[in-house]
Amino acid sequence: MSCPSAWNKETGEALTFLGKREAEAMERELLEDYRFGRQQLIEILGHACAIAVTKAFPLSSLPKKQPTVLVICGQEQNGAIGLVCARHLRIYNYEPTIFYPKRSQNCLYQDFTTQCEKMDIPYLSYLPTEVQLINDAYNMVVDAILGLECAAGEVKEPYCSILTTLKLIRIPIISLDVPSGWDVEDGNSDGINPEVLISLAAPKKCATRFLGKHHFLAGRFLPYDLQKKFELNLPEYPGAECVIPL
Repeated sequence: MSCPSAWNKETGEALTFLGKREAEAMERELLEDYRFGRQQLIEILGHACAIAVTKAFPLSSLPKKQPTVLVICGQEQNGAIGLVCARHLRIYNYEPTIFYPKRSQNCLYQDFTTQCEKMDIPYLSYLPTEVQLINDAYNMVVDAILGLECAAGEVKEPYCSILTTLKLIRIPIISLDVPSGWDVEDGNSDGINPEVLISLAAPKKCATRFLGKHHFLAGRFLPYDLQKKFELNLPEYPGAECVIPL
């Protein structure tokens, strides 16, 4: 079963959901032709993800006294976006904790790690296997583990164990771009079930199978000619918003 397609209300046309190849080609053009820097893209997207979290779960709505958030980051770009998201959540008065089991050797990603450390965001040394400890300690989990980079059948440790734990928790999961463990094209009925999906720049094909409460499009920066080339038909963002519900 899949969710209804998202529509551009202004044009009445369906949004384009990108496959892995199209998403990678679009990012390549942003980097090579439009001269965006990778750090710039990660910062834009991580900031927009934090905004989406504040829209889905305002501080006043959190059930726990402390506005705690667990951000789980993978080794590649999706994890770096998670680090930026955590930093901005800290600025917005949330209390993020980061679990980053395999730190990247990429100097750029190391900079994001340092920025979080300098803002006194704590890092977990391990993820509790007792699910109730996670449920009791945090209001939500941000899944920035695998994203677009990893196919569903290629998940390895320590991420397999992490996903097993995430399938059992009761607090909401917010996935960035592609829920970890899902196939970018087809989704994955056996994977985690996030309550919130934040699509980055443009939704991916697996988002048609998302059945959670909130689906946001984050990252209002794509040049018009690029949108036209990939026939994205993105909705209009109101005012100065960088995040829009789909």
